[in-house]
Amino acid sequence: MKTIFTVTAAAGLMALGACTQSATENKADNIEAEAENMADPYENAAYNATNEVVESQMENKAEAIEDAGENRADAVRENGM
Repeated sequence: MKTIFTVTAAAGLMALGACTQSATENKADNIEAEAENMADPYENAAYNATNEVVESQMENKAEAIEDAGENRADAVRENGM
């Protein structure tokens, strides 16, 4: 019984050790991921554009969305929001 308890406790502690990201870091990562997801349709539109002007506009929009997401994520990391 002691062996089972020791093994179970050790496994639990290893699992806790694997959770190194804080809630703040997880939130920041989620913000960046969501911004990338929001930018994807614009990137796809740029890829499929037959006009260079439209392609450029879609790429700029996608980049602006991703940059805004990165800035917001950085603010969360810095301020713990």
